[in-house]
Amino acid sequence: MELTCPECGNSLVPADSGAHCEHCQRDFTPEARCPDCHQPLEVLKACGAVDYFCQHGHGLISKKRVEWVPLPR
Repeated sequence: MELTCPECGNSLVPADSGAHCEHCQRDFTPEARCPDCHQPLEVLKACGAVDYFCQHGHGLISKKRVEWVPLPR
C-alpha cells in the first residue's frame, strides 16, 4: 500500500498509528474505501482474518482492490 500526502504529494512513511509525512510533519490515518463507489468500507474481523464490505451495493471487496485514502488526524 503506497500512500501519498494529500498536502504535498510526497510518499508517506508507515508509523505506529498510521502514516507520517516527513516533509509536512503531519500524521495521517489510512481509511479503506471501495474502489467502485469510493465510500468508506466496513472492516470485518473474525478468527484473525480481515475482510472489507461495501454497504453501498458492492458487497465483499478483496484486500487487493481496497483503495486506501490518507485522512488527517
